Amino acid sequence: MKNIKLICSILFVIVVATSCAKIEGIDKDLSFLNSANPAALDKIFDISTDNSGIVKITPVGEGVASYVINFGHGTGTAATASVAPGIPASHAYPEGSYTVTIDAIDLAGKTTTTTYPLVVTYRAPEEVVITIDANVVVSAKALYAKSFLVYYGDVANEVGTPMAVGEKLPFHTYAAGGPYDLKVVALSGGAAKTEVVKTLFGLPVNFESSTVNYSFTTTGTGQAFDKIANPFATGINTSATVGRFTRGSDGANSTTTVLDIPINFAFGKKITMMVYNPSPTAINKKMYVELRSAVGNVPADGLAVKNVKITKSGEWELMTFDFSTFTSAQIPDNTKFGQMIITYGLGIPAGGIIYIDTISLTN
Repeated sequence: MKNIKLICSILFVIVVATSCAKIEGIDKDLSFLNSANPAALDKIFDISTDNSGIVKITPVGEGVASYVINFGHGTGTAATASVAPGIPASHAYPEGSYTVTIDAIDLAGKTTTTTYPLVVTYRAPEEVVITIDANVVVSAKALYAKSFLVYYGDVANEVGTPMAVGEKLPFHTYAAGGPYDLKVVALSGGAAKTEVVKTLFGLPVNFESSTVNYSFTTTGTGQAFDKIANPFATGINTSATVGRFTRGSDGANSTTTVLDIPINFAFGKKITMMVYNPSPTAINKKMYVELRSAVGNVPADGLAVKNVKITKSGEWELMTFDFSTFTSAQIPDNTKFGQMIITYGLGIPAGGIIYIDTISLTN
């Protein structure tokens, strides 16, 4: 009896095993994959706008197991990327036109290839700012700039000096004269560029240029300096415009200017200036010229000062402030000064006016 039960059990197991070898709906027939072709294939190009050239490429489609993207630019492994569905790949492009090739690989391993045109255009730099220190050391910054070219404007057929973002160029020495137009070209890395021209302020100063910022500043109640039409175009000065200083009620009676091009004693140590004093009471009052912000701080501020007496009223006179009387030990021959302070007739009462013009450096 036990043997009969054992034989029945073995037969049951064989029947069950045989019936389980092929579950309905699951077998080795994979022919259905042949009809699982990729569909709705496309791409998304996310092109950066910061002139980095980075493009994020996201392939899209149905029935795709993976993608291979050929960027149409670059070499070796950097020229392609393999990604899963929904995953982007990024690549940095120079400005230009490209053909991006995307291989869509379906579940059966079949590949469908699609190509797409891509155009990368860089934008022109914006908000260009030029910085110039006391020794004409130029730097610049701008949005979307990859680099710069600097033209100093003092030679014919000038070739621009390359300048990297964040770089400061070595100091530049301008010859006596001017003014000079400094041009900075901000480069996008592509065809687009932005040019900014700054007319540099330095001696000689004649108040005639419409593009120079004659940055004479004053402090104190009622104190002012401005550029006006020449009210006394006679005698030695018939120029169209001059500078006017109006005396305020405070103790200070001077005006200060910071120069883009420093006063360079290599080209002379005398400063001449035309002065018109309308008031007889100002005769014998002293005019002062003080030079400050020496490159290298030699001499220290406050040591380079000269004064000349006002000798005339009702007509222009030429004053000479002679710094050549200082020894080379006091003021070295190649000293450059980035700031000039003019003090007007000590003792002139509030409301008093003095006019100046044609400030020059000479030997």
